[in-house]
Amino acid sequence: MAPSKKKHAKSPACIIPGGFAVLPLQFSSDSTARHSLYVKEHKVRAETSSHRPLDRTLFVLNIPPYCSEEVVKELFSRFGRVDSVELRDHPGSSQESGPKLSEFFRLPGKKGFHVGYIVFKKASSLTAVKSHPHDVPLVVCTEQRPVKTGVQKWIHQYTESFIHPEKLQQIVDSFMENYDKRKEQEAERQKKEAKQQQEEEEGWVKVTRGHKGTKARPHSEAANQKTLKKEMKKKKRKELMNFYTWQHRNTQKEHIAELRKKFEEDKQRIALLRAQRKFKPY
Repeated sequence: MAPSKKKHAKSPACIIPGGFAVLPLQFSSDSTARHSLYVKEHKVRAETSSHRPLDRTLFVLNIPPYCSEEVVKELFSRFGRVDSVELRDHPGSSQESGPKLSEFFRLPGKKGFHVGYIVFKKASSLTAVKSHPHDVPLVVCTEQRPVKTGVQKWIHQYTESFIHPEKLQQIVDSFMENYDKRKEQEAERQKKEAKQQQEEEEGWVKVTRGHKGTKARPHSEAANQKTLKKEMKKKKRKELMNFYTWQHRNTQKEHIAELRKKFEEDKQRIALLRAQRKFKPY
């Protein structure tokens, strides 16, 4: 009797709620236990950085601690060329605040499971990953790619923790050189802002040239506010004053009363000056 073809056929990919595809993982070929990775295409509209292109980036959950970036890159290279691999403790933006530190000066990461962002060379690799059958596991540790664990891993990490003085000096010099450049750029930026603020306080409005076909506009928000105030003053001047007869009559009365008040003040001032001009020897 011929064997059934269904027995040797590979199972289709397993898709769970949330759009994640289940990718089986096995530490070695003789291991009985399996681990599950959850993968999906990285689609975040708010992230516009070219570091994670939306059409070539794979988002991976539940990466075990024994899988480093090099191991993950080797595992997913079977689906296509991998440009970069980024492992993080939790999902987040790729923008890092502050200067990029060397691996020797970074704080030790969390000892646990990670999330990963894998960038492929071609977009077709994402389809290959998501359509991978869930009964064919990815093997982590092979003869060509051994992965150290336990005491061997600790001994390797301890050995790698020692840095050659010359290499360390190069890293420090490079960091300080970049630090000095950032300081100079920051000082130049502050100098330009101070100059611009001084020009605005003196009444000058800096106008920049925009794209072709657009009108020139003030450079800063403060200049916009000043321009708006000037327009409001011009508008008030153009408004019709004393439009009604009673308004005109009241304005005339107020003007006459103000003139009389000034006339009385001038009379008192003249009388005071005359009194001070009298000659009093005793």
